[in-house]
Amino acid sequence: MAKAIHTMIRVLDEARSLDFYQKAFGLEIADRLDFPSFTLIYLRNKETDFEVELTVNKDRSQPYELGDGYGHLAVSVSDIHAEHARFVSEGLAPRKVVEFAPTGEVIARFFFVQDRDGYQIEVLERGGRYL
Repeated sequence: MAKAIHTMIRVLDEARSLDFYQKAFGLEIADRLDFPSFTLIYLRNKETDFEVELTVNKDRSQPYELGDGYGHLAVSVSDIHAEHARFVSEGLAPRKVVEFAPTGEVIARFFFVQDRDGYQIEVLERGGRYL
């Protein structure tokens, strides 16, 4: 059986991205592989072994075009309103909290935040299938 271990995104500014992911999700550097033309930085926190891999291409000076194929990364938190308030206090500009109830019953509470390179990240309250 396969086990998900990481997702990779390309970022333009290493320091700016590390600052965002540490403030937003408490992700710290788990490993760093430096090569002549690029650097791979693996981030994780105590909640999970799943990692976010930041790829920094050293010859890149222009932001990446995300195109129309990228969706989002999702994380879960225990208290959506407390996390939203924390994101606001950190200056991370989260969107409003949404209660998703397509049939009248709330099945998810979430908000989105955009990282410094334009990637969308969904922050979901733990519960139901979103543990």
